[in-house]
Amino acid sequence: MSNPGKIYLIPTPIGDTAVYDCTPEYNKNIISSLDYFIVENIRSARRFLSKAGVGKPIDSLEFAELNEHTDKATIGNIIAPVIAGRDAGIISEAGVPAVADPGADIVAIAHRNGIEVIPLVGPSSIILAVMASGMNGQSFAFNGYLPVKQPERGRRIQFYEQRAVKERQSQVFIEAPYRNAKLFDDFLTFCNKNTLLSISADILQPDQYIKTKKISEWKNEKPAINKRPAIFILGSAEN
Repeated sequence: MSNPGKIYLIPTPIGDTAVYDCTPEYNKNIISSLDYFIVENIRSARRFLSKAGVGKPIDSLEFAELNEHTDKATIGNIIAPVIAGRDAGIISEAGVPAVADPGADIVAIAHRNGIEVIPLVGPSSIILAVMASGMNGQSFAFNGYLPVKQPERGRRIQFYEQRAVKERQSQVFIEAPYRNAKLFDDFLTFCNKNTLLSISADILQPDQYIKTKKISEWKNEKPAINKRPAIFILGSAEN
């Protein structure tokens, strides 16, 4: 029986940033050595690999798609070539794989099968937003998406706000870009005036927007963040 292959977690640029402006050239050698990729979207993955300069015809590469539409029962088939000895790369739509990303399912199976997992260096909008927020970077929690409907949405906002204030733990959220403005309004409605809210939109882009203010201060400024990829963080003013 052959030894299993390895799985490489391959970061992709955030926005229109050039590949090797936000990832090291070292990644290029790894990417070029692979011919099997597990991706969220085949079309965008092919485009990324072309920009990354893989040095081989894109049509010669093999892709397996893994996203929210993938039948969980078929994931075993996706990783089967790696178990059989073939190296693979996991590519997300933007940023690092397996963080708020379906690639985590493959990584979990890899560990159960004794497959070596190798993360490569690249941009994470979550970490970049925490770095730039001025909030507690020693204790923070990524909570993903809040419920869409009220009253549960308001209750969850207040629950996470209490954690931010009482535990001094920064609370990180993402939202579908077209709902950013609504989430911003909900933070203003449900949070205490002294709670901090940090907003980071279009990180690493020429027009990036990064500001941290108290809720009371945000009421005098409505940021132009609708339809822009953004990270929201609630924190304590007494970090």
